[in-house]
Amino acid sequence: MTYSNTNLTVRALLIVSLLTIGLSFLMTGNSAKVNAIWSFYSLNNQLELDLMTQLTGAFLIVASALSVMVGLNKQLKPLLVFFLLCIAIVPLITLIDGSRWIANLGGFPAIGSGQGIIKYAALIPLALFIGQYKKVSLKTHAWLNMLPVVLVLFWIGGMKFTLLEAQGIESLVATSPFMSWLYDVFSLQMASNVIGVYDLFFACLLMYAVYKKSFGLGVIAIVACGAVFVMTQTFLFTADGAFSSETLITGLGLFVIKDLWFIANLAIIGLYLQENKKG
Repeated sequence: MTYSNTNLTVRALLIVSLLTIGLSFLMTGNSAKVNAIWSFYSLNNQLELDLMTQLTGAFLIVASALSVMVGLNKQLKPLLVFFLLCIAIVPLITLIDGSRWIANLGGFPAIGSGQGIIKYAALIPLALFIGQYKKVSLKTHAWLNMLPVVLVLFWIGGMKFTLLEAQGIESLVATSPFMSWLYDVFSLQMASNVIGVYDLFFACLLMYAVYKKSFGLGVIAIVACGAVFVMTQTFLFTADGAFSSETLITGLGLFVIKDLWFIANLAIIGLYLQENKKG
């Protein structure tokens, strides 16, 4: 894969995800998600919730449009980078709010609603890749893009060992034609544990492969980690209530579609390992 192909892949994944999320907000759906973020900044007292939701949706749609136009006009890169960083940093800051953590499990690092928030971290290295590719070494890009992948696999994967998370994913796993067999073989908790072990193992393998610049192990790790994020996309079609005629996608859909960003992260890591193989 070449840089141009990787760049196109990254932007295509951004276009699909940002447009889908933006349209969902623009249709004044998922307003609770928007309110949870803007209330942290006390802006919910300044604007009507529906208006805030629509403005947020419009901002995301503009970012999606910029992801298209930057392919035709490179001078738009700084503007796209600004939009992506805003989309990422604004919700990430809200992680300092105690409501993001599960109090009955001790709070931090037992992550609750913050599971969807930490996924925004994937956008930061993607913005850097789009805007500063030639000014930053590909090795640095690979490490920066690896961090959010490892973060989410370790954090959310680690939560799989709790009963709360095991119960939380039951409806997703049970309705999946690719994963429902786990409940035929394992108990509810053990099935969740197996998923958690998978996430942690391949996150570790990915780190090792990048550190050792091992193309072979890197391919295995990228495919295995990528399978996690591709699998979650299937939940959009197999889980009940992921889509809605009124809001396009529901809260579940919002949570799932952000995983497209991690596929983009993995594409950049793959480019680095491939270039290293050539060198």
